[in-house]
Amino acid sequence: MPCIDPFPRRLRALCAAAGLAGLCACHTPMPPDERALPARPAAAPTHRPTAAMDMNEYRLRFANKLVAANPDRTYTSPAPDPLLAIPVLEIEVNADGSVRRIEVLRVPTQATDTVQLAIDAVRRAAPYGDATHLPRPWKFSETFLFDDDRRFKPRTLD
Repeated sequence: MPCIDPFPRRLRALCAAAGLAGLCACHTPMPPDERALPARPAAAPTHRPTAAMDMNEYRLRFANKLVAANPDRTYTSPAPDPLLAIPVLEIEVNADGSVRRIEVLRVPTQATDTVQLAIDAVRRAAPYGDATHLPRPWKFSETFLFDDDRRFKPRTLD
């Protein structure tokens, strides 16, 4: 059975043209070129740090601040193999981000002095930012990857 087209080709073309004309009638003019507008003064930048969304983001900010506060004692390249020492600390902070307590979770079998180097670095970089919006207790662990020059990299950044 042959297919009967209820809309002849001419009628379809006429409807399409009418629709296009209707769309063109609704067209709003383009805004003027922005280069022609007078320059607006730039808004003053705000340097207020935002609070970390969760503990993982807080740990990442902690690690970045730790590296920034200890530039001569850290490295950012990939961790060497083998590492000199890998101490692990548990850091507990107060509501304002100051260090409340540091507990040593792992003492390396060699280069045990790296534990104190890590503790000193954590204290030197404090405070770490407001923690009141995070679930309590405000504590987390960080692993320190020490190279042969006794420079470290927080494992969070590795």
